[in-house]
Amino acid sequence: MASQLHQQCLWEHVLPQPAPATALAGETSADVCVIGAGITGLCAAIHLLEQGRKVVLLDANRVGHGGSGRNVGLVNAGTWIKPDDVEATLGSTQGARLNKVLGEAPAAVFAMIERYGIDCQARHHGTLHMAHNATGLADLRSRHEQWSRRGADVEMLTGARCEEYCGTNKVEAALLDRRAGTINPMAYARGLAEVVERLGGRLFQQSAVTALQREGFGWRASTAAGSVVADQVVISTGAYTEGEWNAVRGNYFRGYYYQVASQPLEGAAAERVLPHGQGSWDTRTVLSSIRRDDQGRLLLGSLGRVDNKPGWFIKGWADRIQRHYFPALGKVEWAMHWTGVIDFTPDHLMRLYEPAAGLVAVTGYNGRGNTTGTVLGRALADFLLTNRAEDLPVPFSANKPVSVPALRTAFYETGFSLYHAGQCLRVVL
Repeated sequence: MASQLHQQCLWEHVLPQPAPATALAGETSADVCVIGAGITGLCAAIHLLEQGRKVVLLDANRVGHGGSGRNVGLVNAGTWIKPDDVEATLGSTQGARLNKVLGEAPAAVFAMIERYGIDCQARHHGTLHMAHNATGLADLRSRHEQWSRRGADVEMLTGARCEEYCGTNKVEAALLDRRAGTINPMAYARGLAEVVERLGGRLFQQSAVTALQREGFGWRASTAAGSVVADQVVISTGAYTEGEWNAVRGNYFRGYYYQVASQPLEGAAAERVLPHGQGSWDTRTVLSSIRRDDQGRLLLGSLGRVDNKPGWFIKGWADRIQRHYFPALGKVEWAMHWTGVIDFTPDHLMRLYEPAAGLVAVTGYNGRGNTTGTVLGRALADFLLTNRAEDLPVPFSANKPVSVPALRTAFYETGFSLYHAGQCLRVVL
């Protein structure tokens, strides 16, 4: 009997039900109020708590509801763009600093997981960036050369070795980045939240901030049923930023990313798909991500949204990608799909802000939140503790809103939808 495709995030589906959420009621105080309990906010809170600060976190929904729990689960090194491009954009000194920090970011994620015993399907086996054509191959060769020049543990796989690692003969070459790996991102976020509470932090969920105002030398963050008075504030709401009060609103544009997960797969054909446990994505402009979870499911994803599309469209796209790369699997039963939101910036680099003394904010992870959020959460905490802006991975940005972000979102989403329709109709792949 065929499975019924339904809308649900796999990463949440495979975890136990979380404990009931506690919403903020009444007034409380803290040294630091963190708004947004995703990976960034949670890591900032952990570091502050370790240094003896009193911390309160507020989240509009539940831990992991946003991009922190809905992403592909790749623990990637670096930024979306090449390291040479980072240095060209930021300057050689600052760009080299950011490349170093984010090149080492996967190690920071896995160290956090090990230190606190977070059970999140962590695999530190690397990732595969797969060349789908000659243009993609040239891009990977450039990335390999640039990261190798910086001492990164990366390798270009070709021929039989590439086919073995990827599990398909449709890839000309693949860049294996051994710094990287995979996780269940929802489990990582929830695990970080448990650490926060273990260290004495207070976490209030389903407590959307409705206003943030100066009060004396500090701040008051108000919700529908209470408020937090704090000396300092971290805003880490990412692509799920809401409210006119929020300092980062308008400094990014939203992009969507969807995923489709199969039923668990078994047999020799399934075992040949990414047999060494890497997550992967290809070099298409509208990329496809491919990975498996610890129960053998096949997960496919791409830019765009499918929460507004019919089941036949979703299945048609997933079938097309699967049959291209892994025809030996035969017919695959697709079980669930979900869509998340990414905070994009025009140059694909994150932004740090200090709108006022004691208030810091971050946005623009461009789909690299697992690693970037982990290291920037700690970096923002360090800044609040030391006031040393020169130690930040990137300098604070001037407030330069993205022009017409809603139109940018609509433009990209229309392009992604047309591309995926072309894939379903076999016009493009």
